[in-house]
Amino acid sequence: MSAAHPTATQKRFDDEPYLDHCKATIIAVSPEGVELDETICYARSGGQAGDSGTLTLSDGRVLTVADTVYADDRQRILHVLALAEGDAAPQVGDRVTVAIDWPRRHRLMRLHTCLHLLGALVPAPVTGCSISPDSARIDFDLPESTLEKGELTERLNALINRSLDVAVNGITPEELAAQPDLVRTIGAAPPAGTAKIRIIDIPGVDRQPCGGTHVRNTSEIGAVAITKIEKKSRTNRRVVVNFA
Repeated sequence: MSAAHPTATQKRFDDEPYLDHCKATIIAVSPEGVELDETICYARSGGQAGDSGTLTLSDGRVLTVADTVYADDRQRILHVLALAEGDAAPQVGDRVTVAIDWPRRHRLMRLHTCLHLLGALVPAPVTGCSISPDSARIDFDLPESTLEKGELTERLNALINRSLDVAVNGITPEELAAQPDLVRTIGAAPPAGTAKIRIIDIPGVDRQPCGGTHVRNTSEIGAVAITKIEKKSRTNRRVVVNFA
């Protein structure tokens, strides 16, 4: 069953990454997932894993959200439910409380912010990244590796311990076009039709477009360690970071 979409889902995680639950109304239900008029669940994108959590219905039933993803149109957000045998799917129009697995989300926020710092320490274009709750990796366009795990770990933790504030700002596509060096990831581009582009700003360290969720201050990241540096191709070096 599906429904017309009166409005796009309000992405409350953009402006309120520390919000762990909110009220919402179901606007569509399909085998692929449930759509809400607003959500705090981050949908998998930009290398960051999607949120998991729960939907609590007005009758008290609690349904597990196993993942949050974008639909094929890259516009609609789908909350993927793990329904037990015999569980009835929720209905369009139901009011629910959507809640995230906050400890998991916070780990994702910490590691995502950590990758911004790591990228600032390696003066090379980024070719990709992946962020899970316990480990993250970032790939650099580096023909020859000059990276060493111990030294890079020390420099990264020193940057974390500077307790730098992390700000979220916005610029227009025209302003971004005039500052192409802000885009660190090769081939990355903001979604078409975007009027305002989110910029993550760690003053004096990193400033670039990013749609992920981040901590307010680098001190929240905690101690980390570079656990692997590997050659993935002739010009690609992968750096893996874990919580220490």
